Amino acid sequence: MLLGDLAWTDLDGRAPALVVPVGSVEQHGPHLPLDTDVRVATAVASGVHDRDPSLVLAPALSYGAAGEHEGFPGTVSLGQEALRAVLVEYGRSACRWASRLLLVNGHGGNVATLVEAVALLRHEGRDAAWVPCVPPPAVTAGVPLDAHAGRVETSLMLALAPHLVRTDAAAPGATGRLRDLLEPMRTGGVVSVSPNGVLGDPSGASAEEGRRLLDGMVASVADAVHRWEPDASTGKLG
Repeated sequence: MLLGDLAWTDLDGRAPALVVPVGSVEQHGPHLPLDTDVRVATAVASGVHDRDPSLVLAPALSYGAAGEHEGFPGTVSLGQEALRAVLVEYGRSACRWASRLLLVNGHGGNVATLVEAVALLRHEGRDAAWVPCVPPPAVTAGVPLDAHAGRVETSLMLALAPHLVRTDAAAPGATGRLRDLLEPMRTGGVVSVSPNGVLGDPSGASAEEGRRLLDGMVASVADAVHRWEPDASTGKLG
């Protein structure tokens, strides 16, 4: 069931679980679209919904906390404080009729805020949780797990929207260890370590690999939803 397609009478007297993709509109190198994180989160949430049609799938919350990418045109960041307020108020409102709220996150920069928002919602007695869109180890053998706009995201987008992937513009960016890049990124953003906005190398990406990664993510999240065991400190489904 798609929330946007329903009338209120379709939900009257019911208390379904609500699944909400959470993304970001931000640069993804010169070869991927700005809404990559939104598309990935939506695809994972849709796949989980397809496996359990009793879930209600909501339209995505498309904007997140992406200040580290603001050195590139096209990035739109709400910031941590505003995103936290949006997530908390969304949860408070939705949980008036939904029995559970699951936030499916496609952007790493949202994580700290998701933890805070979900912790507050749970403290207030609402059954909320979040889960990241991360491929499980079983499907990542031989795939470099780069941080941003590298092979993983390029493969995913070749599977989801190949017409939007500019393969002729794909090029490596900063390929060092992420832990070595974090400090300069905190002060100067991604642009300070990678002029093209890529953290990794998109070489070797393929639609076939993207489909395998996506299927793995959907299966992993669906299993976590079935077990529904939010971490006590982070609210993350494991």
